[in-house]
Amino acid sequence: MSMSPTDTIRQPAVAGRFYPADASRLAAEVSGFLADAHAERSRRAVAVMVPHAGYVYSGGVAGRVFAGVEVPNTVVVLCPNHTGRGARIAVAPHGAWRLPGGNIPIDSELAAEILARVPDARADAEAHRFEHAIEVELPFLLARQPALKVVPIVLGHLSAAEAISLGEQLDQAVRAVGRPVLVVASSDMSHYLPDSETRAVDRVALEPLLALDPAALYRTVADNDISMCGFIPATAMLAYARAVGAGAPELVGYATSGDAFGDRERVVGYAGVVLPG
Repeated sequence: MSMSPTDTIRQPAVAGRFYPADASRLAAEVSGFLADAHAERSRRAVAVMVPHAGYVYSGGVAGRVFAGVEVPNTVVVLCPNHTGRGARIAVAPHGAWRLPGGNIPIDSELAAEILARVPDARADAEAHRFEHAIEVELPFLLARQPALKVVPIVLGHLSAAEAISLGEQLDQAVRAVGRPVLVVASSDMSHYLPDSETRAVDRVALEPLLALDPAALYRTVADNDISMCGFIPATAMLAYARAVGAGAPELVGYATSGDAFGDRERVVGYAGVVLPG
């Protein structure tokens, strides 16, 4: 489904469930997570990976990532397609995303460059309509950068070669607009295993990610049937970071949902990774 003028304001899909629907409560909660990170300084990063669960579960890890990096005016957020709707590479090309308390505009110039350079990329609203994995990152990004513009991209079933090519073409699009851009891969780690097993499985997935090896990350997740939902966005992000010349990826936070409430039988893993510039 292509976007039309009536689709230019994307309404919140998970406000009141994944994060507070009240603007003041949301701002206070995000500020608390950022403050809890105890970041002494923020540094330039070319890319990050951040979890996208409800804030009670993964907000602490997200806070540690976002508190420690500079957030430029433009951010590209890549996420997996949880709903199965829309295009395989679904770009929100114009308009704005509404959050409690205000709207975040789309960087339409960069979106147009991406659409022009990436085969199979489509201007698409349907993939974004009910997808949570970009939306939950935006309050953190806005708190760190009040002049924020975003390019939201939902990714479906891409091969390793397609995901890597996307990351490399994203580098070309960013170079074309000629300004600083942060690329965010939105991903949780493994799902619904016992806590100890989750941590072991996640270490296997994180090894190639922290080695800045996109092809090995994709292969490791696929070959070991690891339920890391955003491994395709993470693969594309790593390819982008490698093309840009990022420094060694750093694991800045890790938790499981068991850390929130103590239930260790079936948990989800959350990792925060920074790729410095």
